Amino acid sequence: MTGPLIDDTDDHAAPDRRATGTRTAPRRDDGTAGPWADRLWTAVRAGDEYAAVDTVTAALDTGLAPEAVLLDVIGAVQRKVGVEWAANRISVSDEHAATAINDRVIATLPRPSPAADRGRITVACVDQEWHALPARLVAETLRLRGWRVDYLGAQVPTAHLISHIHRTGPDAACLSSSLPTRLPLAHTAITAVQAAGTPVMVGGLAFGADGRYARMLGADAWAPDARAAADRLAAGPLPQPTPAHQKADDLRHLADQEYTMVAKSTTRLVRDSFRSMEQRFPAMQDYTDEQRERTAEDLAHIVDFLTAALYVDSDDVFTAFLTWTAEVLTARAVPARFLLSGLDLLEEQLRDFPRARRLLDAGRAALASCP
Repeated sequence: MTGPLIDDTDDHAAPDRRATGTRTAPRRDDGTAGPWADRLWTAVRAGDEYAAVDTVTAALDTGLAPEAVLLDVIGAVQRKVGVEWAANRISVSDEHAATAINDRVIATLPRPSPAADRGRITVACVDQEWHALPARLVAETLRLRGWRVDYLGAQVPTAHLISHIHRTGPDAACLSSSLPTRLPLAHTAITAVQAAGTPVMVGGLAFGADGRYARMLGADAWAPDARAAADRLAAGPLPQPTPAHQKADDLRHLADQEYTMVAKSTTRLVRDSFRSMEQRFPAMQDYTDEQRERTAEDLAHIVDFLTAALYVDSDDVFTAFLTWTAEVLTARAVPARFLLSGLDLLEEQLRDFPRARRLLDAGRAALASCP
């Protein structure tokens, strides 16, 4: 799955320890960046890094602002990469090649010296989050606006993040996550950074289009996109975090232990569901090794998103994944009914877990409404 950090929905402030955002006037592309984005897309699709660099250089030479090049040209192309992959118009290797080119093209942008009075920001992806480009866009936007930025990249273990925080003493930490399955790890990172005395801003698709999971997990701020993140930091210091607390203080529903028990049973749930599927669908005996591997991976994804949905007690986390997956499978001419079978098999194993059964019911209803 790929997804941008950018989302154009408004954010909503909330009191206490919940994430607060900033409401800014929308800054739409005025049309000057669009043709450059088209040229960059052509270069990226051709796998031509030299043409991609020439495109960005030419856009800068004609007077397009570096931030517009970063977000409205490179960022726009990266969003299109995700859309085209989901629609099965480009392959996984095409997607990876395009992302790598976009990442290298960013290095052609100017790097102004940080302003002495701006401050220092740490930008990182949470542990196990490998979608690094959204965080990179935030880091580069902040650099362009004069901040001193420590960009730590993808999959930063929380212990390493805290070590960096203690050593550098940033004014704030910006944490990114695109996958909702990383929300438990994001929660760990948020509370650990706050315990070190540093406020936390979060962003990325994992936290919801309106930042609802940022607020739920106790982040000090949320931003829907890189510009909003930079605007919020420019508006003044983030609120200082409250004294250290337990993660369970944010999520009272975890007291029922459903999340913990399902998370510990992930391997067994996938294994037993796969075996049951083989028994009920004899045609699977003729699957190739690759088909069997893909089926097991899909079951593992279903369990992972079910577990994440249990963590934040949200039907939306689970149903959004299922409907998105159904669209991806349909685009690849794979019957989406497999998903329903997977839900049924999981329910047989989770009959004693009421919240899990509720999520599975919501998933079936969402799939039933798919075209």
